[in-house]
Amino acid sequence: MVAATPQGPVDVPRVVREVAAGEPVKAVWENQAGGLTFQVGRGAGRRFVKWAPAGCGVDLSAEVVRLGWAADFSAVPRVVGEGADGAGSWIVTAGLPGRSAVDDRWKRDPGTAVRAIGAGLRALHDALPVADCPFDWSAHRRLETARARAAAGLTDPAAWHPDIRQVVGSTEQALAVLADVPPVDGPVVCHGDACAPNTLVGEDGSCTGHVDLGALGVGDRWADLAIATWSTQWNYGPGWEEPLLDAYGIAADPERIAYYRLMWDLSD
Repeated sequence: MVAATPQGPVDVPRVVREVAAGEPVKAVWENQAGGLTFQVGRGAGRRFVKWAPAGCGVDLSAEVVRLGWAADFSAVPRVVGEGADGAGSWIVTAGLPGRSAVDDRWKRDPGTAVRAIGAGLRALHDALPVADCPFDWSAHRRLETARARAAAGLTDPAAWHPDIRQVVGSTEQALAVLADVPPVDGPVVCHGDACAPNTLVGEDGSCTGHVDLGALGVGDRWADLAIATWSTQWNYGPGWEEPLLDAYGIAADPERIAYYRLMWDLSD
C-alpha cells in the first residue's frame, strides 16, 4: 500500500462518527500501516481525526507529545482530543489554513508547491530550537532501529525503492553502508516525515504549516531534505528537486541525500 488519498469507500471508525456528531466526514489520507485521517466539518472550524488500527505499530501518543512541544515555535496542528480503545487509537486536531501540497490545486502548479515545501521546511528548521528539543532523530539512533528491524526479519529488500535496489542488494550490505554515518551538516529539529503531503500551502502559495510530526527530533537537516526532494518525484514527476533546494537555500549534497534515503527505507 502507498500512502495516498483513499479512492474507494472507507469504513468510518466509531470514534470518528462520535467526534463528528452529525457533521460531514471525509477520508483524506490512508497510510502504509492502514491508518486513516478524516476531515470533520468544513471551513475554519474543521477538525481532523487521525486514527490508527490496533496492532499496526503506529504510536500516536508520540505525535501528541511532539505537537505539544512544537506548537510553541511553529504552525502545527493543535491537539484537542485523543484516546484509544480495542479497535485502535486516535488524535483529534484543529484544522490549519491551507491545503496539502499534493492537493489537486497544487499538483497543477508544482512550481509553487515545491517552493512552499522548501521555504516552509527551512522556516521550520530555523524556528524549532535544537537545544531545547527532547526528541532524537539522529542517524545513530535510527541506525539502531534499522539493525533491530533487520534482526527481527522486518527488512525486505524487495520492498525497497528502486533507487535503493540499484545501489545495494542485501540488508547486510545496506547496514554496512549505514554504519558509515556522515558528519552532521548543521543539526536541526527535523520534521521526521518531510514528504510533500505534510506541508500545507495557502492560496498565496506560501507554507501555512506542517502536519504528521510523529517522528520529529534532532538530526541532520539532510535527513529531511533527502526525503522532501525524493517525494517531489513521486508527487510531481522529475525536475523539481533543485527548485525545492533553491527555496530552502542550499546546494545539493548527493552523498548525504543517498545516505538518508537508504536510512529511510531501512528504519522508517
